[in-house]
Amino acid sequence: MRQGGLVSPFPSARERLANGTISRPAIEWEQRYRRTVIASDTITTALVVGAIGDFFGARDAANWHEKWGILAFGTELLVLGALAVSRSWAPAVLGQGAEEFRRLGRSLFTATVVLALGGIALTSRNIKLWVFVAIPTIALVTMTSRYLLRLWLHRQRKEGRCLRPVLAAGSPATVRDLITRTRSFPHLGWRVDGVCTTDGLGIEDDRLDGVPVVGRLSDVANHVRRDGYRVVAVTPDPHWSPDRLRRLAWNLEGSDAEMIVAPVLMEVAGPRLHVDAVLGIPLLRVSMPAFTGGRRAIKGVVDWMGAAILLLLFAPLMAFVGLLVLLDSRGGVFYRQRRVGKDGREFTILKFRTMVTGAHGARAELAERNEGAGPLFKLRRDPRVTRVGAVLRRYSIDELPQLFNVLTGSMSLVGPRPPLPEESAAYGPDIRRRLLVKPGLTGLWQISGRSDLPWDEAVRLDLRYVEDWSLALDTVILWKTLRAVLHGQGAY
Repeated sequence: MRQGGLVSPFPSARERLANGTISRPAIEWEQRYRRTVIASDTITTALVVGAIGDFFGARDAANWHEKWGILAFGTELLVLGALAVSRSWAPAVLGQGAEEFRRLGRSLFTATVVLALGGIALTSRNIKLWVFVAIPTIALVTMTSRYLLRLWLHRQRKEGRCLRPVLAAGSPATVRDLITRTRSFPHLGWRVDGVCTTDGLGIEDDRLDGVPVVGRLSDVANHVRRDGYRVVAVTPDPHWSPDRLRRLAWNLEGSDAEMIVAPVLMEVAGPRLHVDAVLGIPLLRVSMPAFTGGRRAIKGVVDWMGAAILLLLFAPLMAFVGLLVLLDSRGGVFYRQRRVGKDGREFTILKFRTMVTGAHGARAELAERNEGAGPLFKLRRDPRVTRVGAVLRRYSIDELPQLFNVLTGSMSLVGPRPPLPEESAAYGPDIRRRLLVKPGLTGLWQISGRSDLPWDEAVRLDLRYVEDWSLALDTVILWKTLRAVLHGQGAY
């Protein structure tokens, strides 16, 4: 796009459409990726079913078709049908957060129930194999293949490919925040290519953070149909009345664009949000965060069992690390420190010692070199850290003894970062909400940059976890923690 004889580094969606980057009725990469996912699910399901049938049924080939063939074919057909019915292959969910795996899990659970009921109705004696072996194996293999495909997709997006062109419509301030977030998190797959504002002007007249302002809010639908945007992101602005939003949704019908409206009143997401129709009026119902009850009891059981299993698995490694700590420098194996837990109760946290003896006393001398965010004290090159300690910190091995804290109930596997008493004493009422739940061995802060995060962002992530906690979110965080630990980003 030319502005005053210069070529803009941010071409509009119209130019990308002309250059072949955007194609109607859908972006080509979306179609290819969807076909790849469908092929992957179909092939992996067929391979699992074939392998199980061959392993358990090939010894008695005489009754293969009678005993195994119908169940094998029926299991595969049932799984693929459940995936299709639950819209697990919808482009809007592929590569987008936990919803993709939630739909996949729901589909496989449905297939399991239907298969079990069908086996009972037909009095099949071989149904247990397919219910308790075949479908769990299919779940493991398909989720792994989906995850590998998602890693590939995220790498493509970080290189500027496989992005969905977005038209942002709202006030300049809220649109600017959206542009900043999409550029900071390219793996989400959004690229703001155009902006509509109330008066058709941006902060730099015809541009907003380098993105062209293509028109007014009243012209959004026309620009979408003409320029091929795939997402219309509506951000807060006084212009957006319920009637105007409804008419925009009507005008977008028949296009390939997905309309997404940012919440205005509060930043809440996940299972706490419910849409209800009351007297014909759509209402967004926000349920209270769950700090007690059945789900919390399940979380406690998972914490205890998970900590016990991990301690058994890591026992040889922890013994070896303890020996290295003793040989590297004078002092004990463990470092004990007071931290603040749930409801403000203090407890003693355990870590492998990573600093020289008397390191806490030398902190005052290094205060001017502090690189930590907010009240945190951090140094990228802390002279108090030992050689072994630097390696332990980089890969978070020094935190393994905290599994004992999880086992005794003072911590959880997933939760907010446990603060020091002096940090907690400086908390305002808002930040103190972090103390409504147990602190965690890992959390959103762990998978989002750790010590590299600004203080405000670390607090926001902790509060988001407290407000939107769910078992599914815990599972995603635990899964992503492994990658964050291996990369070592923000660990020092």
